Amino acid sequence: MSKPALAPFDAVVFDMDGTLLDTEMVFKEIVYDVSAGLGFEMIEPVHLAMVGSSHEATSKLLVEAYGVTFPYAIFDAQCRALMKERLAEVVPVKTGVHEMLAELKARRIPAAVATSSRAPHALGHLGTAGLLEMFAAIVTRDDVVNPKPHPEPYLIAARLLGVLPENCLAVEDSHCGVRAAHAAGMQTIMVPDLVRPSDEIARLCAAVMESLHHLREAAFRR
Repeated sequence: MSKPALAPFDAVVFDMDGTLLDTEMVFKEIVYDVSAGLGFEMIEPVHLAMVGSSHEATSKLLVEAYGVTFPYAIFDAQCRALMKERLAEVVPVKTGVHEMLAELKARRIPAAVATSSRAPHALGHLGTAGLLEMFAAIVTRDDVVNPKPHPEPYLIAARLLGVLPENCLAVEDSHCGVRAAHAAGMQTIMVPDLVRPSDEIARLCAAVMESLHHLREAAFRR
């Protein structure tokens, strides 16, 4: 993966699940279990297409994949309940998160979160992970009309930070998120989690990096 010098930036906007929080594998296990319990076999292409998607996009995806009999409301409620249960006490963070956020704080570079998750999920998990106070703004699905891949979440985050989008660095792990950040005009970095970048997605990124450690090294040339 690439590790080039990055253009200067005045703020950083992070995706949450899979970028800051190491929760995508937990969610994957839940998705497979809940689908099986409802009588549907989850398959890898469908699950990967869900990564980074909004509630609305996921509902459409699952109905298209399994038909109109797929009970999305029940599926969604069970997934949410299990996520809340499994992450009630410990929410794991991705490699390099603490170091990256400490570096930004030391340099007085403001940071925000732009996530497709609802506010209770986002605020609860960031709080349990001990990261909530590290961000000057948090934009959730409840704060936007148009979720990712629309640029609105990133545009709102930049406005709340008081920084032009083109002066922001965006960090994402999903195709949906990369499209949103790029469309907002931000310098976009993909740090893959469960989903690898396609050629199209790689072209939308300033760089694709292995971890937030690599991003920190590239951004501050350690």
